[in-house]
Amino acid sequence: MRHARRRVVRRVTRLAAVGGLLLGGAMVTQAAMASETPSAPTRPLAATGDTGAALVARLGTARTAGDWIGADGRTVVAVTDEAAAREVRRAGAEAKVVPHSMNELKSATATLRSAPRVPGTAWAVDYRTNRVVVRADRTVSAGDWSRLTRVATGIGGFVHMERTKGTFTTRLNGAQPILSTGGRCSAGFNVTDGRSDFILTAGHCGPAGSTWFADNQGGQQLGRTVNSSFPGSDFSLVQYAGGKAGAGADVVAIGGGKGVRITGAADPAVGQRVFRSGSTSGLRDGRVTALNATVNYPEGTVTGLIETTVCAEPGDSGGPLFSEGIALGVTSGGNGDCTAGGTTFFQPVTKALTALGVRLIVSARNAGGAPDGTPSPAPAASAAQGAMAPNAASPGSSAPVTGAPQGSTLLARLTDTRNVGPGLLVIAGSLIALVATRYIRAEQDRKAYRRYYSATWS
Repeated sequence: MRHARRRVVRRVTRLAAVGGLLLGGAMVTQAAMASETPSAPTRPLAATGDTGAALVARLGTARTAGDWIGADGRTVVAVTDEAAAREVRRAGAEAKVVPHSMNELKSATATLRSAPRVPGTAWAVDYRTNRVVVRADRTVSAGDWSRLTRVATGIGGFVHMERTKGTFTTRLNGAQPILSTGGRCSAGFNVTDGRSDFILTAGHCGPAGSTWFADNQGGQQLGRTVNSSFPGSDFSLVQYAGGKAGAGADVVAIGGGKGVRITGAADPAVGQRVFRSGSTSGLRDGRVTALNATVNYPEGTVTGLIETTVCAEPGDSGGPLFSEGIALGVTSGGNGDCTAGGTTFFQPVTKALTALGVRLIVSARNAGGAPDGTPSPAPAASAAQGAMAPNAASPGSSAPVTGAPQGSTLLARLTDTRNVGPGLLVIAGSLIALVATRYIRAEQDRKAYRRYYSATWS
């Protein structure tokens, strides 16, 4: 009976050890996959965006109706005649013949803007369907919806009306959190005018004179808003209290102690995959669905925005939008959340930099600036907020945040589920269990052998 129990225990132990090896291997594989940086779009932004923009500029807005990145990564240009389509194909892009030019589409949006303002509505030109899409959230009354529908009908059948879930609101309350008496926002990108450094964030976060802190207790003053534009546009400058952004000013935080180095600023292309970071919902991704969008927030109307499928939640306002290390925008507002999804709008970075007369802060090796001549971009993470150092990460890739949290021991890092440590620990424990089981069995067999011969020879 005793030998039978021993055999059962040994078998159970071996099975548990083998199971541990399989589990540990799966954990290591999962951690390795999770640690990979977000995959880049099929084609670089500069290549696709420049091709489409150049063709549209050459052909003119009377013969084109926008450009976007197709599912296969190729640039697609909407044109109104076959001659323009042939020119687009000769340039190596894909042409789509549509009935309405950009001039007609822009005339439609101008008519919508001139109509009585209805809070809770938004519209943008959808290049791919060659129409203007007007959305109204649940706060829009039946009467307002009916009046807006009559305006759209008067413009033409290419104006599409649709109801949307949730409400269009600013996302006040993202990368690193910044707090004031007005609420919580997210830092966007670090910028400079050559004398002082600033955080570029959303304008609705607070008017000029607002004081910002890096902690809930208000003991760590971050800076003060010195310039703000909202509504109309949605950007502001928070001047650092110490005058300088500190180390790691060219990196945006994406959570988990990691960051992405920012190397330039540009305008996005429709269809492009983009990433947003915020202190409420962390790192999220999606696609650009429209440019020059208009949103009628309860506080006022904002125009010229980037429309995306990226989700956002209260507190993400001002956070950075980027792709392949290129700064694209700061979070303005939208509807929905990161559970059900929704539409989020962003203030383009290029327009904000031009209006404010500042440039993005970059590391010394990128000091030559972006292709457009604008010295490149960077994040808003001050030394007081746990700034990220510009390590050896390549542009657009993950870069570690310097300075692990106090009390972060080797054991804590090994047991962090975001690392391979837990899986390695499980594998090591399973191997030890297997070796120990084999050793114990050998010892038991040796003792049994000695007892047998001792009994025989005695």
